Amino acid sequence: MRILILGAGKMGSFFTDLLSFEHETAVFDINPHQLRFVYNTYRFTKLEEIKEFEPELVINAVTVKYTLEAFHSILPALPQNCIISDIASVKTGLKKFYEESGFRYVSTHPMFGPTFASLNNLGNESAIIISESDHLGKVFFKDLYSRLNLNIFDYTFDEHDKTVAYSLSIPFVSTFVFAAVMKHQEAPGTTFKKHMAIAKGLLNEDDYLLQEILFNPRTPAQVENIRLELKKLLEIINNKDAEGMKKYLTRIRENIK
Repeated sequence: MRILILGAGKMGSFFTDLLSFEHETAVFDINPHQLRFVYNTYRFTKLEEIKEFEPELVINAVTVKYTLEAFHSILPALPQNCIISDIASVKTGLKKFYEESGFRYVSTHPMFGPTFASLNNLGNESAIIISESDHLGKVFFKDLYSRLNLNIFDYTFDEHDKTVAYSLSIPFVSTFVFAAVMKHQEAPGTTFKKHMAIAKGLLNEDDYLLQEILFNPRTPAQVENIRLELKKLLEIINNKDAEGMKKYLTRIRENIK
């Protein structure tokens, strides 16, 4: 299959490495410097090159801020039978775009990133495939993600957004609060160092990505849950309520079994 990958960043390079030995692949990036370390694949910087390549599948792996912009820029260069796809963690506006594009599409979300995941060992990671997608596109990504030993889930666009609001906004906000109140420690404990590593990794992510995940309409309710739990915990601490603390710890341990 002829596969065009948009964006030569971390995830674009990951998919290029993954697919280039089994398919005829090309990477398109408007910044030629991003293509310096791409190998075993065509390197494109012009729409004319895409047109000549005639891709059968496009994987949009650009930064989430530019996902729709990248799609709009290349659509005129694509053959009508091409399947377009994204791997964005934020699907805002994508359903409407796909329905109006005139192209078959498949939308997925690998629920891991190069910051924390070991890309050579993804057995404990997950991926979402949007159920409204084209059948052949879903088959391609199900096969690909299965070979990576990912746990695969079929969600609608709406179900995906609910999942992201829960699974990303809660750890993101918790990490932001840690970073906001922390002070550097000369002799940090193990737990502190682990939290620090998570905070540094998260805050190295693209600002727009963090913003869009937290601006998900379903995020405020999750943040409100955090506020309420902190209020309960603070009351227990202020009252030095040993029995209350025991019950609290018993309850939250049940949540993580």
